[in-house]
Amino acid sequence: MRVEQVTAPVAYHGEGPVWSPRWGGLRWVDMLAGDVLSLDGDGNVSRSHVGPVAAALRPRRDGGAVIGIERGFLLEDPDGSRTLLPELWSSDDVRMNEGGCDPDGRFYCGSMAYDQRSGAASLYRLNADLTVAVVLSGVTVSNGLEWSPDGSRAYYNDTATHRISVFDYDRESGLTDRRTFVEIPDGGQPDGLTVDVEGGVWTAIVNGGAVHRYTPDGRLDEVLTVPARKVTACTFGGARLDELFITTSREGLPEGADPLAGALFRASPQIAGRPVREFAG
Repeated sequence: MRVEQVTAPVAYHGEGPVWSPRWGGLRWVDMLAGDVLSLDGDGNVSRSHVGPVAAALRPRRDGGAVIGIERGFLLEDPDGSRTLLPELWSSDDVRMNEGGCDPDGRFYCGSMAYDQRSGAASLYRLNADLTVAVVLSGVTVSNGLEWSPDGSRAYYNDTATHRISVFDYDRESGLTDRRTFVEIPDGGQPDGLTVDVEGGVWTAIVNGGAVHRYTPDGRLDEVLTVPARKVTACTFGGARLDELFITTSREGLPEGADPLAGALFRASPQIAGRPVREFAG
């Protein structure tokens, strides 16, 4: 399967792509620049600055967006006005990193320590009434989170574990019975992930220059080679949700190394994704 370059290396640390018709297409983040990036129909990229960190975002059901920022959450209204919610912690050594919405419209965002020290992070859930709960603690690098097509299972990456976890899910109990879905071969580190209409799990392999697809029973059945080493996340988009958009990073790379790092890429995997789950708040 061919992977094509969509943009120049526009991001230092590209992450968290999301396709929504409400936005007219694709948005993603240049995380450590604190910017939300938007791709228009002509391939042009625009930026909107939200703070020191722009970690993750999802559309709101009534328009606008919810955005994970350095130490909490930001709400964007349809007219572009923004409301900063109270910070969840005050220390400056931990930041938000990646997130997603559950089938009941609650937004999750997980954190990581800037020095990636073990167990310093948590996974937070922003409810529709804007209360916040901690749903996982002792995490190291909280990353991809997405649900199966029927909403009964959730897939989750704590990158440092070198595995994709799976949980059972229902509204009342939340995420339960965490277990290993797959071990990433050769010590690979899973980053952002998405799920297709057949329940296949697509995960970026950071520092591995690849995206893997795993069948619902955990079998590796597709490997996409990306012409940039630090592959961070992927999502389905396009009018028929049959294009896979892939973000990359050049965080920590020497000047001139990996020249396409930070670019956005696209593949056509002959399978579609699901519409993005939206925040109910």
